[in-house]
Amino acid sequence: MNRIMGLDYGSVTVGVAISDALLLTAQGTEVIHRKQENKLRQTLARIEELIAKYGVDKIILGYPKHLNNTIGERAVKSEEFAEKLRQRTGLEVILWDERLTTVAAHQVLSQTRLNYEEKAKVVDKLAAVLILQGYLDMLSFQKKEEI
Repeated sequence: MNRIMGLDYGSVTVGVAISDALLLTAQGTEVIHRKQENKLRQTLARIEELIAKYGVDKIILGYPKHLNNTIGERAVKSEEFAEKLRQRTGLEVILWDERLTTVAAHQVLSQTRLNYEEKAKVVDKLAAVLILQGYLDMLSFQKKEEI
């Protein structure tokens, strides 16, 4: 069975998570850094490498809507990134409502003994895990409903 990739797309980083083969849990993989927001070639190339390495056949991309459900600049940039991912990889890319995901990631990290710099290095990866885990939980719930 193929795996699913979760991405938390930020202005200069992309947090990456990959599902297990049973599509039950999400594991943080890495944070991809870029020097400028619009420089995506190397970011897309790294995502392609990870897709090949893990046998990914679907991408869940965080979709940062505003709390009032409106679409802002970051959400538009995520839509554009989703289209680039579709064109480059040929995979299905699902935009997943990620409202409060980064807040939740910061709350989880506040419970740890990591210092600020250490937290900053992993918050995007954890946000990607939370995005992907939300999607996997929805899949699991749908399967239970079908029984």
